[in-house]
Amino acid sequence: MTRRTEYSEKPDAPESEATDQGAREALSRLTDENALLRAALAEARTRLGEAEESAGRDPLTALHDPRQFRIELDRVLNQAARHGTPAALISVDLRDLNAINEGHGRVTGDAALRHVARLLKSLIRSSDVAARNGGGAFSLLLDHLDADSALDTAERIARYISAHPLDIGHALVKLEATVSVATIMPGDTVEEVLRRAARNRERVKEF
Repeated sequence: MTRRTEYSEKPDAPESEATDQGAREALSRLTDENALLRAALAEARTRLGEAEESAGRDPLTALHDPRQFRIELDRVLNQAARHGTPAALISVDLRDLNAINEGHGRVTGDAALRHVARLLKSLIRSSDVAARNGGGAFSLLLDHLDADSALDTAERIARYISAHPLDIGHALVKLEATVSVATIMPGDTVEEVLRRAARNRERVKEF
């Protein structure tokens, strides 16, 4: 009778350990690569968010730029038409910006524009709109504001800017602003409001 001998096949221990080590190293590399990919994706999303946030913004003051201002004006007009409520466009023109640039330098002039932008933002509600239209010209869109309230607000803004000069370290730069108001009524169009605002601004500058 032939005895059958059964063998228990076991892999060579050193070879098995080498295989396991290689698998662990491969898994570690994949983990590291996934972490890098996640970090890159997070950074890309952050940059995209920053780009979307900065779109339509004036690069110097971070207020809305002229194009975005027109979009916001159209929104306010639609809201006024739907609800039958008035709104106001207040134009704010920083006077003597050229004199500031010439007397103190362009850096100070830019600082003055940023300073005025911060003052305007501090004076309006979060639902209101502040924009820079170029040079020293700013515009505010204020919802639910009738003509008398808009005039009072515009005068308060002018006084506030005058009472808060720009501190440039060795001196205070006095700032003055000319303000004008265009009331927005239900049924107005963007072009009508802009023409009215331009006429009112010129009337103010005549005095």
